[in-house]
Amino acid sequence: MLEGKFNLTKEQNIFLAKKTIVENIYHLAKLEGVNVTFPETQTILNGVSVGGLSMDDVQVILNLRDAWKYTLESIDEPFSLDFACKVNENVSRNESLDWGVLRYGTVGISGVDYVPSIPVKEEVEDKIDVFLKNENVTESALDYYVWAMRSQLFWDGNKRTSNICANKLLIENGKGILMVKEEHLNEFHVHLSEFYESNDSRQLKHFLYDKCLYGMEFENQRTRDKKKDIDLEM
Repeated sequence: MLEGKFNLTKEQNIFLAKKTIVENIYHLAKLEGVNVTFPETQTILNGVSVGGLSMDDVQVILNLRDAWKYTLESIDEPFSLDFACKVNENVSRNESLDWGVLRYGTVGISGVDYVPSIPVKEEVEDKIDVFLKNENVTESALDYYVWAMRSQLFWDGNKRTSNICANKLLIENGKGILMVKEEHLNEFHVHLSEFYESNDSRQLKHFLYDKCLYGMEFENQRTRDKKKDIDLEM
């Protein structure tokens, strides 16, 4: 069992999410193979055009902005399939065959033999209910993240949608931020491909827990008082 790594208030976690949102969008875009730099990502999010980027790449970044905006504005709404569909609607708008609805045809996954079945609404809702009943929110969020990616619930944007949905669960419960940074992408893809084939999520989940969960650390009151005394003595 993966115990909670961080214990923040919801307000602290929302603050953390807002402070890291550009970084999170940048890394999610890199996860999709978008050839963009962090400064370019920030510029696009500030509403300024950037030369040399395709319209498709810019669309990915703006869609991620909208998906995160919806998630943070709706953080108090209960998580459900409808919530995930709304996230995907923002993530995949104008990128996919269809967006904001469960996939209703077959797809393959590049580089692996595994072929996900067409999702059935009632089965997906039952699976989400199982995740939500787990009182260990950190493990529940990671379980949803890896399962939703492997299930390929939507036509496109599954890794991005699953990441933001997992973050919704983490943020509302003060359990940190899930962010697969660029320096960990190769390792992430290795574990993800192995998981797609085996359906054994243990290595992938441990990797995410150890290297991709971020939080905030706070000094306790005694430490702050001690520092204040030292400052006064100086």
